[in-house]
Amino acid sequence: MLQQTQVERVVTKYRAFLKKFPNFAALHRASLVQVLTEWQGLGYNRRALMLKKLAARVMADYKGKLPADPKLLDALPGIGKGTAGAIAAFAFQIPVPFIETNIRRVYLHFFFPTRHDVPDRDLLDLIGQTLHAKNPREWYYALMDYGAMLGRQEKENPNRRSRHYASQSRFEGSNRQLRGKILRMMLRGAGLTVAQVGQKTKQPNARIEKILMGLERDGFLKNIKGKFRTKSS
Repeated sequence: MLQQTQVERVVTKYRAFLKKFPNFAALHRASLVQVLTEWQGLGYNRRALMLKKLAARVMADYKGKLPADPKLLDALPGIGKGTAGAIAAFAFQIPVPFIETNIRRVYLHFFFPTRHDVPDRDLLDLIGQTLHAKNPREWYYALMDYGAMLGRQEKENPNRRSRHYASQSRFEGSNRQLRGKILRMMLRGAGLTVAQVGQKTKQPNARIEKILMGLERDGFLKNIKGKFRTKSS
């Protein structure tokens, strides 16, 4: 949930989500429609789809218990090296170097004050050298809090000096916004044609068709005789 989403937006949804799906077994049993419905308000719906697939893998391969090994975590759906490292450190107190935006900001600020185009591998080396071996959880909490403070105080965002920095594209009027709107529409249950979705959204059919086909390709929708509807599982 915290991937590309601020903590303030996540907290309420996180608690409601855990109440609805308290463990991997419950998440695995739930329909995709149920999971996506509970996810609404967080955006980036693909994360909910990956979480559903992750639950299936955890149930099948690890008897419903999330593994602590970062390499095994990295291999699960929707989890990359950064998230795998964060889970290992915060959930299991394993000292694994990982990067997120606030951590990146701290190391760029102190170690690369004038250099630009800094790759994450250079930062990871330093993070590994300075990482607290016995209490990585508290160490990372402190780093992230400090990085957030730097973000408020610095005139120039140090993350702009990162090779991996990218400003987020405008959301209003984007295909990403329309895609989310269409998916919410589909969660209500009725199958809709391209023309019907175009009429409801007041968007050209060509744009709607492209988005619907993308949602089908990504595993959110199914197309039955020209009508699109949310997949049940």
